[in-house]
Amino acid sequence: MAKHPAFLLIDRTAALFCGVVAGIAIGLAFAPQINALLAPESMPESAGPSPPTASASMAVARTALKAPPPGLSRAVAENRPFRIGVFGDSFGDGLWAALYNQLPRREAFQVLRYSQQATGFTRYRQTNLQQRLEEQLAEGPVDVAVISFGANDTQGLWVEGRAAPFLSPAWQAEIGSRVTRYVEALRAQGATVVWIGLPVMRNPAYDADIARLNRFFAGLMARLDVPFVETRALAADARGQFTTHLEGPDGTRFLARAGDGIHMSGKGYQRLTAGLATQLRRWGQAARKGEAVPDSLVPPPAPMPPPLAKPKLVKPELVLPDIVDPAPSAAEAAEPAAAATPTVPPAATPPAAAAPAAPSQG
Repeated sequence: MAKHPAFLLIDRTAALFCGVVAGIAIGLAFAPQINALLAPESMPESAGPSPPTASASMAVARTALKAPPPGLSRAVAENRPFRIGVFGDSFGDGLWAALYNQLPRREAFQVLRYSQQATGFTRYRQTNLQQRLEEQLAEGPVDVAVISFGANDTQGLWVEGRAAPFLSPAWQAEIGSRVTRYVEALRAQGATVVWIGLPVMRNPAYDADIARLNRFFAGLMARLDVPFVETRALAADARGQFTTHLEGPDGTRFLARAGDGIHMSGKGYQRLTAGLATQLRRWGQAARKGEAVPDSLVPPPAPMPPPLAKPKLVKPELVLPDIVDPAPSAAEAAEPAAAATPTVPPAATPPAAAAPAAPSQG
């Protein structure tokens, strides 16, 4: 492959995901890449304003949706389960597991895993999310779409033959266009969309990028009139800093993060989604007007995700090829698995230090 004469790349995406093996989370950190060569032109370098207090963030989470999703009433009229689709990367896997465990099948909730590890809006060479979405929506309507991307998107890309560094104007225009088309495709088939932001991260440099990325997505969602659930304070300590343990409603501290400092534990993901799950259950019951759910509307248990792959440590690519999007690095090609992926049977419970609890509903 011909080398590009202008830009060198140190891939920041080398195998971010942690595995769940005997309760040990494997964490890998990002390395700098092309963004170190070209500074963003329109976003401040700081991590942004201090996160809101935990109580304020909880209020945001509880009121993620201002009105009942029309799709719930549509599902009742069509005599089918409520279809809740979870879209995202490995972080989306964890959100899916949490929502699956909080939205009972017995109440006609079918929580669909449409997340895929090692994906993002800057990685269309590996997986074109728009094309993948078309395939997913062909399986049936989605009433509520819960989206969380970004953990793999703190990198530049090529736009019309030119390098667009992370959060530069060209980057924002291209990623904004991709995300907008994604959201509008979901809305076109009747889904109410909710975007879940990313929590505070352990690595300070990565956390600063994630904070800026959250602000970009929050602003875009505001323009699209899509609820954005702020999660940074939900996953932070009293000072707004990264912490591995959080305090539950009963005052007991619990392990909230996986060992990589990026993903959450099972209880951690449930903390981020508890408000949304409560809203959906309440509105689902209202849509049914108190009527019991017949056995015919109880969906079958969700299939288990594929087994975790072992992350591989490889040397990153050093030269950016002359293509529209950056070619996937060797680490991307290996498709490392995420800590968030449940891998045990529904009746089992993974170790507390591992990824979120696997679906356990009966």
